[in-house]
Amino acid sequence: MARARGKYSQAISDRSGVAFPYREMVKEWNGSFVHKTEYEGKHPQLDPAPVAADAQALENARPQEQTVITVSVGRGADTTFSVATSGSMQPATVAKDLTIRFDLGTVTVS
Repeated sequence: MARARGKYSQAISDRSGVAFPYREMVKEWNGSFVHKTEYEGKHPQLDPAPVAADAQALENARPQEQTVITVSVGRGADTTFSVATSGSMQPATVAKDLTIRFDLGTVTVS
């Protein structure tokens, strides 16, 4: 299909509404037909570079074998309390060993 050259034609700018020679008009990235002096390129932040996702898991991972660890924390006389008949908290008279036993995410205090 043949088109006219637009040698004497005028075009209205989508940005300013002013008539300019048709041959000096350009199309912007957003489809606006504007004069070359009004042209604004696309801002780089509108097309951010793709970012690769972070690795989530190991290939061929195996669970660690379970081991039970018992740790002695000392005597419990300083940290153990009992409620006396008056309702106030008093240090316990009987000292008891405090040990911690944990097992893959579970903590048990005895």
